[in-house]
Amino acid sequence: MQHIEFSLDGDYVELNQLLKLVGICDSGGAGKQLVASGEVKVDGRIELRKTCKIRAGQVVRLGDVQIKVTGPHAG
Repeated sequence: MQHIEFSLDGDYVELNQLLKLVGICDSGGAGKQLVASGEVKVDGRIELRKTCKIRAGQVVRLGDVQIKVTGPHAG
C-alpha cells in the first residue's frame, strides 16, 4: 500500500481537490468522477459527496493508496 501524508494549509480541503493535489488525478473534475464511482473511502466509509470537507486526522483511501491528512505545520 502506498502511504501519502498531506498537510493542510487551512481548516479543510475538499475531497475532489485533495485527490488532485496528491497527484491521484489530473483535475478536480476527475476527482469528482472518482468519488462518484464509489471507490473512495474516508475513515473506512464510502464517501459519495464530491466536495466533502476533509479535515486533519482523517484518512482517505482509494484502492491501494492511503492519504493521511494532517494539520498545518507551524513555521
